[in-house]
Amino acid sequence: MQTATSLDSGQGVRLVDIGPERDGQRVDNALMTLLKGVPRSLVYRLLRTGQVRINGKRAKPETRLADGDILRIPPVRVAEREEGVAPSGMVKAVADAVIFEDKHFLVIDKPVGIAAHGGSGVSHGAIELLRAARPNEHLELVHRLDRDTSGVLVLARSRPGLTGLQALIRENQVTKQYLCLMTGTPRKAKFDVNAPLLKSVLHGGERIVRVDDAGKPSLTFFQELEQYPGARLMQATLGTGRTHQIRVHAQYIGHPLAGDPKYGDEEANKRLRAKGLKRMFLHASRMSFDLGGRNYDFSVPLPDDLKVFLDNLRG
Repeated sequence: MQTATSLDSGQGVRLVDIGPERDGQRVDNALMTLLKGVPRSLVYRLLRTGQVRINGKRAKPETRLADGDILRIPPVRVAEREEGVAPSGMVKAVADAVIFEDKHFLVIDKPVGIAAHGGSGVSHGAIELLRAARPNEHLELVHRLDRDTSGVLVLARSRPGLTGLQALIRENQVTKQYLCLMTGTPRKAKFDVNAPLLKSVLHGGERIVRVDDAGKPSLTFFQELEQYPGARLMQATLGTGRTHQIRVHAQYIGHPLAGDPKYGDEEANKRLRAKGLKRMFLHASRMSFDLGGRNYDFSVPLPDDLKVFLDNLRG
C-alpha cells in the first residue's frame, strides 16, 4: 500500500546538526539515509538545484560533511511504502545479544535465523532491529553474516569506526575465526585450502559460489579441535573474506559443512538431522583488529543448540 508521507512532518525546511558519526561522509550518501524512500534521482535534483545547503552554502553531491555542520534539507513529499513494525520479540533478541559497545562500535552475538539486513524477502535484519531498539543512535553495518550463521557481528556507531574497519577488512588486516563441523574425516588435523572462488547468480536469482581459476584468490586455514563419529569440529580462520568461502572450500576438499543446504552432502545432513542438527553448523566465534591505537577482540562461544547437538553426536 502506498501512502504520501511528508518527510518534514509539516515542519518545512529541516536543519540537521551533523555529529561525529557523519564526519567525512559525502552529502549525497547522507541524504540517502536521511531521506528514506526518496528516489536517488530526486536527491540529486535537490542538490543540483541548490536546495540542499551546508552552513548556508550550496552543496554539491561530492561535498563532504564535517562534525558541527548545519545541513539544510528542503521539504520533500514522496510516496513511501509502509513498512511493518519490527516484531518486539525479534527486537528484544538482538537488543539482548549486545556483547560490547563504545563510541565507535556496537557488537552483537547474532542469533541464527536473523539476517544481517533486510531485503530479498527479509523484512527486518539485525541492523533494522537494532535501529528499532535504539532509535536515537546512528548505526551502520560494517560487514555481514549469512542468516543461518550465528556469532560476532560488528556495527559502527561512528563514521571513523565504519570507514576505518571497512578499510582493514579490505586489506585483510582483520582476524576472523569460525567454528564449523566438517562431515567425514579429513586426512590432516591442520591444513589450508587455497582455491580461487567465482561468484555467480543462477536464473532463479540464487547466488552460488564455486572454485574456478577465473575467480578471486581465496585462502582458508583449518585446524581440528574435536573428533566426533563421522565428523570433525574445526576452527576456520579466513585468509581472505569471500562470499561463502568456508562452505565452498569445505565442499571442495570433500568434507562439506554439516547441515549446509546449498553446498552440503544430502545423506550426511539427513543422518545429522536425526541426531538433532536443525541448521548449518557454522558460527562466527571471533573477530579481532587494531584501530586507532586500540586492540579490539570479540569472541562468543558456541550457542546452546550446537552444544546440545554435539553432545548427542558424541553419545
